[in-house]
Amino acid sequence: MGSHRRLAPSSGFNRGAGAALCALSAAAAALGAVPANAAPHDDTKAEVDRLYQEAEKATEAYNKADETAGTLRREVGQAQDRIARQQERINSMRESLGSLAGAQYRSGGIDPSIALLFSDDPADYLDKASVLDRIGAHQAGELRELQSVMRELAQERAEAAGKLAELDRSRKAVVTHKKTVERKLAKARQLLNALPYAERAAFDRASRDGDVPDLTGVVPPDARAGAAIAAARSALGKPYVWGATGPSGFDCSGLMQWSYAQAGVHLPRTSQEQRYAGHQVPLSQAQPGDLVVYRSDASHVAMYVGNGQVIHAPYPGAPVRYDPVNMMPVSSVTRV
Repeated sequence: MGSHRRLAPSSGFNRGAGAALCALSAAAAALGAVPANAAPHDDTKAEVDRLYQEAEKATEAYNKADETAGTLRREVGQAQDRIARQQERINSMRESLGSLAGAQYRSGGIDPSIALLFSDDPADYLDKASVLDRIGAHQAGELRELQSVMRELAQERAEAAGKLAELDRSRKAVVTHKKTVERKLAKARQLLNALPYAERAAFDRASRDGDVPDLTGVVPPDARAGAAIAAARSALGKPYVWGATGPSGFDCSGLMQWSYAQAGVHLPRTSQEQRYAGHQVPLSQAQPGDLVVYRSDASHVAMYVGNGQVIHAPYPGAPVRYDPVNMMPVSSVTRV
C-alpha cells in the first residue's frame, strides 16, 4: 500500500505539532530546568501525547460502562414489568382460590357418607359429589400453579435486585471514567496553553489541517464497505467529542460504529470490542472498509480507505480527518 502523504510520527501527532512545541526549549532553559541546547519540547510533546492516549483509553472504558448501564437499565425495566404482571397473576389466582374455598366452607363441609345418607335424592347428590371432586382436583392444580408462579416471582425479584446492584456499579464506573477523561484532557490543554501564542496557534492549525490523499482508482470490495466509507467521508471535519457517536461529533470508536450503522451493520461500541467484530487480516492485505486498531490495548481505531490512508477521529481539537495508516503502532486489522 502506497502513501500519498509523509508518514506521521508514531506518537499519533500529525506533522507540525512537533514544530509548534519547539518553543518550549527557550522557556525551559530560562527556568533552568534543562540546558539551553536540550529539547524539552520533545518531553512536553510526549507528555501531551501520553495524556491524550490515556484519555482515549479512559474514553473507551467510559463508553463500555455507559453501554453496560444502558443495557442494564433496559433489562431492569423489563424485569420490573414481568414482576408486576406476575404479581397481578398471583393476586388473581389467590382471589379465585379464596372464593372457591369460601363457597366450600359455606356448603358446610359435611362428611360425604353422612350427606348421602340424609340426601332426599341420592342420585342427585352423587352427581353433585362428582362435580365437587372435580372442583377439588382443579383447586389442587391451581394451588400447585400458584406455588410455581410465586417461586418464579421470587426468582425474578432476586435477578432484578442483582441487575440493580450491577447497574449501580456501572453508573459509578461511568462517573469515574468521565472524571479521568476530563482530568487528562484538562492537563493536556494546560500544557498546550503554556506555549507562546504563535506556537500554540500553529499547533492548533496543525491539528486541524489535513491533506486530502489521492484515492484515485480505489474501489471498495463490496457495497457494504462502500457505504461505510461514504459515511465516514461525510463526517470529515466533524469535531472529536469523547463519548459521542455522531452525527455532529465523534470519538474514534463512535465514528466507526456510526459509519457502519449507515451501511446497515451494527458494530460494538468500543474499539476493544470492534477489534473482534470480524476476522483479522494482515496489514499488508488491508482493504477499504477494514478497521485498523492501534496500540497494544486497542484504545484507538480507524477505517482504512485505501492507498495507505485511514479516516479517524484523532483527539480533542483535531476533527475527523485522513491520516497515514501507520500514524501510530497498528495492533490488528479487522475485516467486518
